[in-house]
Amino acid sequence: MSEEKAPGVVRSEARGRVLKITIDNVARRNSFTPEMMGQLSDALTELDRNDDYWAGVVCAEGEHFTAGLDMPKFFGPTAQPRVETPGNVDPFGLAKQCRKPVVTAVQGITFTIGIEMLLAGDIAVAADNARFCQMEAKRGIAPLGGAHFRFLTRMGWGDAMYHLLLCDEFDSAEALRIGLVQEVVPLGRQVERAMELAELITRNAPLGIQVTKKAARAYIEAGEKAAIAAGADIRATVMDSEDAKEGIRSFVERRAAVFQGR
Repeated sequence: MSEEKAPGVVRSEARGRVLKITIDNVARRNSFTPEMMGQLSDALTELDRNDDYWAGVVCAEGEHFTAGLDMPKFFGPTAQPRVETPGNVDPFGLAKQCRKPVVTAVQGITFTIGIEMLLAGDIAVAADNARFCQMEAKRGIAPLGGAHFRFLTRMGWGDAMYHLLLCDEFDSAEALRIGLVQEVVPLGRQVERAMELAELITRNAPLGIQVTKKAARAYIEAGEKAAIAAGADIRATVMDSEDAKEGIRSFVERRAAVFQGR
């Protein structure tokens, strides 16, 4: 009898004033289950509420940051319920956001929700082998975790539409050019560099840093609220469509999807 693989987890550990949050589902390219999403929310909430922590780092074990959602566990007949704790920080920053600075370190495959988690943070460091793709429309759905508006605030209209509409894969050099990430480092150095940046942040007055982030967020908050409110229409348009069902089937069957526009 083959040994059952351990389920994925998100764990956290204190490193002085920095809370290091690590995604670990290496056997499945760090794809997220509903349980892992809840664990990430809990870890970010601990960072937000615990005054011992002045900054956080989100990173991942293994070769890849995340391939995205474990889709059959979120959509379709085998979907599992996602338990959300009221008042918790939202990993995508669509509801409650973390008031502390968050540095994200990525490597390898950084697809869909991986990009959206990065965009919900403040500073991103990419390994030179990182690969990015906002591919939801290839699966018959659409970005629902903030990419539909945060691409614009990071990149501007042209670069945002280029990558959102093509659903193309691009590398760390392009991510740096368009402002998706702030530094590119050799593979294996990304987490260390993210921790260094977080440590540098903690050398500053925490209240000053927190109100700086709060003020910066206030500047773009009105536009984000409108975009977040539009998410309900996006979800209603795509999630119950025949194309969404075809997208899930094609993913499970490992074949190219055939969309009909309905």
